[in-house]
Amino acid sequence: MADKGEWHEERDRKGHAMVPATPRDVVHIRVGSFMLVCAFAFAVLGVITGAPVMTAIAIALAVGTVVDIILAVRRQSRRSDGEAG
Repeated sequence: MADKGEWHEERDRKGHAMVPATPRDVVHIRVGSFMLVCAFAFAVLGVITGAPVMTAIAIALAVGTVVDIILAVRRQSRRSDGEAG
């Protein structure tokens, strides 16, 4: 899998892409995407009902979640070896 310190994308038997990843990074990305959907729903609900505090909290949570997802993707892409995700 590693050639001269670099990795390349491989495919499994079903044709799915296999890249180096840790279970922690995968969980951060998947749970984070679910949290983004919830935060978006609460932000829209806050705008509709005129609740600026709820909207601000939802936006702050969304920004924090996006930062966490970006960090998880960066950790995942910096790995030169590891498990197939």
